[in-house]
Amino acid sequence: MVKENMTVEEIEVEGEVPENQGPMTELLASAPTRPIVDDVVEGPVIATGRARVFVDIAPFGTGIIYGREYLSARETLKNVNIGDVITAKVVGFDNDEGYIEISLREARQALIWNEAENALQKKTVFELPVTEANKGGLLIAWNGIQGFLPASQLAPTHYPRVPDGDKDKIFTELKKLVGTKLEVLVITASPKEQKLIFSEKGAGSSERASLVEKYHAGDVLDGIVTGATDFGIFVKLEEGLEGLVHISEMDWALVENPRTRYKTGEKIKVRVIDVKDDKVSLSIKALIDDPWKVAGAKYRKDQKVEAVIIKYNKHGALASIEEGVAGLVHISEFGSEQDLRARLELGKVYPFTISFFEPKDRRMTLKPMA
Repeated sequence: MVKENMTVEEIEVEGEVPENQGPMTELLASAPTRPIVDDVVEGPVIATGRARVFVDIAPFGTGIIYGREYLSARETLKNVNIGDVITAKVVGFDNDEGYIEISLREARQALIWNEAENALQKKTVFELPVTEANKGGLLIAWNGIQGFLPASQLAPTHYPRVPDGDKDKIFTELKKLVGTKLEVLVITASPKEQKLIFSEKGAGSSERASLVEKYHAGDVLDGIVTGATDFGIFVKLEEGLEGLVHISEMDWALVENPRTRYKTGEKIKVRVIDVKDDKVSLSIKALIDDPWKVAGAKYRKDQKVEAVIIKYNKHGALASIEEGVAGLVHISEFGSEQDLRARLELGKVYPFTISFFEPKDRRMTLKPMA
């Protein structure tokens, strides 16, 4: 018996159902949801007319493909028969005759983009043809969609090795890949922006994976420089396998241009610092003692030092007190950037006082001496 002030849980224990929890509520809860614009629906063809196809979208009504939507899919619709089940996308409800406007073309696009999003999540590898090249990368065709493979996402074996970084020369090298097939992964799939971006990195064959698996972080190896870019150098470890030494891993000191440090064919020693997604990341500076550790025992705050100006940046100038140990001379110490550059010339040595010093964090600021 339902008593006053009983909770729903207590009523259910008693074996009775409250008014708002009856069969009608259950029926409404189990009823299918009416589709809205952009939903993909499915149903059998129930009639065809002149440039029109009618589809039963039970229990919500009849869908119609007509006008521009019919023209865009007319070659496919020519072969449609009564009873054939087709998938379409809802594009409107404003039809004067009360039909639900649907699109075969839009549905196909929606399904393709859904497949692209699934491929992104599952890291599916595709072997796809390169159709065009531009100065930024390669265009790739997939399921009727044009995707883009940025040059930065090319595997080391395909990355353009242009000594001076000339964009026209890079473009020339990229054009050589047109017509070839590459193993790629989807890294961006955005149907709203119609953006499909691929990467060749991490999509290598099982043969490459078997080569990579023998390497581990900490291994010290001999390699041969095979090319240099703005972001580092490529080093051949064995036939069919190269690793990257990022610019930040080339030296403890500032590296402005990797191309000036090493020549193609030069033999060097490297240390493996990471093995991930069939890629081997290498370091040269990991084989050299961290100069900040030595500096930590040698220098202190308020100490007078001499430093050479090695670079300007938006905050001021970088001055090195010894190889690999540099601090910031802040622009606020001067009247303007022009004043700073006039008083602190690149390559010249000046006296400073260390105003901040945290060697563990590799941070230091310097104050010019009056």
